[in-house]
Amino acid sequence: MPAIMPRSPAQAQTEVIYPSGDGQPVAETFDHLYALFVTLEILRQYLSDRRATVLGNQFLYYAENFPRLRVAPDVMVIFDVEPGGRDNFKVWEEGAIPAVVFEMTSAGTRQKDELSKYELYEGLGVTEYWQFDPKQEWIPEQLRGYRLVGNSYGPITDGVSTVLQLRLVAEGTLIGFYDLATGQRLLNPEDLKQRLEQAAQRAEAEAQRADKAAQRAERLAAQLRALGVDPDGETASESSPGSP
Repeated sequence: MPAIMPRSPAQAQTEVIYPSGDGQPVAETFDHLYALFVTLEILRQYLSDRRATVLGNQFLYYAENFPRLRVAPDVMVIFDVEPGGRDNFKVWEEGAIPAVVFEMTSAGTRQKDELSKYELYEGLGVTEYWQFDPKQEWIPEQLRGYRLVGNSYGPITDGVSTVLQLRLVAEGTLIGFYDLATGQRLLNPEDLKQRLEQAAQRAEAEAQRADKAAQRAERLAAQLRALGVDPDGETASESSPGSP
């Protein structure tokens, strides 16, 4: 974690404002925006039982009393902090830095993502830094990762996030995430929607089958009564008063 600079008396008397927004658009294109939101939601669901938070496009402030020293990762995963959202994240208040950062990169952001953000995340001690190029504008393989080795980044060559225990794969304009323990693909919001729709369709079909079965049983009971047979098992003559 970067060193926290002590406050001067003048700084202590003046409240420092740490804005939560800058009025700039979240992403350049729909593909970048959708990749950001889907990655955010997949990881949020995946880590829902952990003491961790997943934030998207929120300011990360890394130097107390210097509000201009900030960056807004597209998606960042921070462990050992209270779950839930924040308007921004201050490392000196939370006592943690992101363990994993994702940037949805493009030709327009390449220089920042390759140089300034790379060096910043490396210097902050972000364990893994992933760049995803949904439109394949400058990363031929679309997805590229780096992991800290000592104090410097080295390329991730197997597509595995050791921090998240997931294998990452470029799948069209989205990142596919696969659980290393089970090999199963983590569901994205569209997958979840389809699962819910299929479950609802199965429930409706089962309800219709049960309704038809009840109707058939009612018709059969009516036919038996017309023949003098009690559907509960007794004939009409057996149950009539005065029968021998």
